[in-house]
Amino acid sequence: MHSQDDMGTMQALLERFTKERLPRALEIKERVDKGECLTDFDIEFLERVFKDSVENRQYAAKFPEYMDIVSKSVHIYEDIMAKALENEQKRVK
Repeated sequence: MHSQDDMGTMQALLERFTKERLPRALEIKERVDKGECLTDFDIEFLERVFKDSVENRQYAAKFPEYMDIVSKSVHIYEDIMAKALENEQKRVK
């Protein structure tokens, strides 16, 4: 059984993810998939998401029913970083 506080926090995290983080991540992914490099704003966003995910991983562990969402979101961010690195390396050559 989850506490009311944990449930409220998880609800807020899911809402932020679906309304803010995921749309922004997909927009960034679309641009890097087209060969663009990350902007300073993109990097700042990704750093903030990473920091928040480290701080909030305890909630993912408490709610295993959301592990699929967590896994898929991590995969999106990994794809962004890999493609952005590839784009940056092409730009530098």
